Amino acid sequence: MFRMRARKLGAAVVAGAFLLTGCGAAGAQTQETTAAPSLPSLKDASGEVSFWSSVTNMAPVVDEFNKTHPNIKVSYSVTPSGNSGGYAKLSTALQAGNAPDVATIEYGYLSGYAAAGNLKPISDYLGEDVLGKFPGQITDLVKLGGKSWAMPYDAPPMAFYYRTDVLADAGVAKAPATWDEFEAAGKALKARNPDAYLASFYPNDANVFAGLAWQGGGKWFGVDGDSWKVNLADPATAKVADFWQRMIDEKIVKVEQAFSDEWSQDLQKSTVVGVVGASWSATGIISRTKGQEGKWAVAELPNWGKPANAMLGGSTFAITKDSKNPAAAAVFTEWMSTSPDAVKARGNSGSAWLAYPGLSDIAKGAFDASHFGGQDIYAVYQKASDAVLPGWNWGPDIAATLTPAQDGFGKVTSGQTISDSIKNANKATIDALKARGLSVAD
Repeated sequence: MFRMRARKLGAAVVAGAFLLTGCGAAGAQTQETTAAPSLPSLKDASGEVSFWSSVTNMAPVVDEFNKTHPNIKVSYSVTPSGNSGGYAKLSTALQAGNAPDVATIEYGYLSGYAAAGNLKPISDYLGEDVLGKFPGQITDLVKLGGKSWAMPYDAPPMAFYYRTDVLADAGVAKAPATWDEFEAAGKALKARNPDAYLASFYPNDANVFAGLAWQGGGKWFGVDGDSWKVNLADPATAKVADFWQRMIDEKIVKVEQAFSDEWSQDLQKSTVVGVVGASWSATGIISRTKGQEGKWAVAELPNWGKPANAMLGGSTFAITKDSKNPAAAAVFTEWMSTSPDAVKARGNSGSAWLAYPGLSDIAKGAFDASHFGGQDIYAVYQKASDAVLPGWNWGPDIAATLTPAQDGFGKVTSGQTISDSIKNANKATIDALKARGLSVAD
């Protein structure tokens, strides 16, 4: 019992320290400037590094690193994606004290691992000459308490994919630029084909709704003194929830599970003719819509009246507390995240949008855009990335937020509203954080 209580207190103390020095709020670098820490020299780093990742096609990347860095030997293990067992495996290893040197952690889960004391700050090994080159809204997602806890890898902006031919047949000549235009396009589509839907609402993936709330100006997590602030039901999120509830009620969007057979079949049969997703969604659309080559296009996400966007997903490379060779691990994570050679070695990685400036140009060269009529989809991603709003924070236990939200979303076809689901998730989040011994502002 004492050890359990100690772990709770430890997490609370670490989280409190983060809060007192700034919670990584994008664009809110208001803490006092302190002298830069003395960083260890990495030029002589050597030895073995273990690496766990669910990112696809990383084996040739590791092979290239080992070939070009003879003093460091990286062993690579493929893990399931986080919610498919990857995080459970990592957490078990951390509890046992045998976690890998480097692990892949998504942005939304990073603060939880950091607050629990499970990571070594990457900024203890790499300075602003490296970390400062990433866009601010990306670095702020890995920055807590004045330290950076992982190397950003990809930073997928949200986007809207649509069937140009079907919308043109309904009298919609171009992609909707605003959500009002999205609704109008949906109504025009229904008038032309009552059985068609403009997009889908995914009850099993609350990350998508979180991204929409972010784009709408929502700020789910923040700080108040030494306490966490939780406000999923802020006015901006309420606006987004009401809009998507109306889209469901008007049957402009279809409620169905993301990545399900039903969803795939609806895309193939042109029952659903649009996808609200991210840069990485292009690959999945291609695989599910054979025979529709040249009929798809991508646009920036519709906005609320002025350019704005959010990220959906995205991975980081973090050094765990169990690393016996953090200097060599830092060399490896820096190379994976910033080297053109790493991107080239990975080859065709789908429609990846990488966090480090310039690397997406290399990924673009390996991607076949013929399914999108040869459209320069990376130019769209660039505009979408540039419009990502600052000020979004993830909480210290994002599963405690997303799980109850999804539980509620699963009931939207039987009477429960999106708004009610978000309010319930707000309360569940506060209860979960308090149960962990964390202070939550009223």
